[in-house]
Amino acid sequence: MQSEHFRTLLTSNGPYASVYFDDSHNTADAAAQMELKWRSLREQLEQQGADPTVTQSIEQAVVQTTPPVGRRGRAVVASRDGVLVNEHLIRPIGPIVRVSTLPYIVPVVEHALDRPTYAVVIVDHEGGDITLYREGTAVSDTVDGDAYPVHKAAGADTPGYGDPQRAAEGARQQNIRAVAVQLTALVDDARPVVVFVVGEVQSRTDLVAQLPERVTALVVDVNVGARHSGFDAADLQQAIDQEFQHRRLAAIDDAAQRFSAEVGRGEGMATEGLAGVTAALRAGAVETLIIGDVGDATVVAGDDLATIAPNANVLSELGTAPTQTLRADEALPMAAIATGAALIRTDERIAPADGVAAILRYALPR
Repeated sequence: MQSEHFRTLLTSNGPYASVYFDDSHNTADAAAQMELKWRSLREQLEQQGADPTVTQSIEQAVVQTTPPVGRRGRAVVASRDGVLVNEHLIRPIGPIVRVSTLPYIVPVVEHALDRPTYAVVIVDHEGGDITLYREGTAVSDTVDGDAYPVHKAAGADTPGYGDPQRAAEGARQQNIRAVAVQLTALVDDARPVVVFVVGEVQSRTDLVAQLPERVTALVVDVNVGARHSGFDAADLQQAIDQEFQHRRLAAIDDAAQRFSAEVGRGEGMATEGLAGVTAALRAGAVETLIIGDVGDATVVAGDDLATIAPNANVLSELGTAPTQTLRADEALPMAAIATGAALIRTDERIAPADGVAAILRYALPR
């Protein structure tokens, strides 16, 4: 997950309340169950000393957000600056409630419905509907082709009246070309990471043929129906979810392979353990932070996370007095975000020392 996902946390002020719970709405009494869940969460926030205004902000987020369809989890992180994270998770988790100096975001890294900027184009030979999804918003545009006819007219192939099949084919290609031009402009402007193309097979094929290579490289075909004959929106959403889940697993697999390879080479392009990772974070050298089972481990820091260290002795050797003792599973991700590093929640593929590892941008001096 890219650090931009959490950029609002970098300019906010603690303490923070981080809440995770089962937000499934797959039973007839889901609303009543949610009321009981919130009552328990609120009690835990109060017991941990959450500011009443923060608790109120979280309650509004929980109550006012549109419920998901089916089984989902939910993440809400807030401070006196307001609600900073409020999103559904791919599976139910928790309940987890923390009130602490830093936000707790590891469950978001692991379970978030990670949605980078992407586009959906629903195309046929009369035009297309293009929607850009970015930062929780959707902006749509319709391209209506001006070229007609797109179908061969029955009985219109009498000699002397031209070739209706050729005219229809030309009209179809002209309409497809208009969609391709609009889509290319959107890709160049908004930089989506993927373009989902929906429509009957020939329309999709013709559209892709009209796109420049930089756009075709982003295309994922979705076979869920056609533009005017209709399709199930839930099927489209499922296909999109599956693609992003595939990309998430591929990113984890890539990080695991890179880490194992670099550690095996011993060339300093990967590190593990609290000592190695905190040193890399202090140097701004972390490209990807790999978070495993850190447990209740703590780290220390001076006045900010730029001086993060595994213990007070290391920090003193650096000439800085330790002024904060922080949970490692909160401090390490936030230090990574502050330096623009990506975050990956590892699985059974690797088990780094102290539950944490990093792939580096450059080797550190030994």
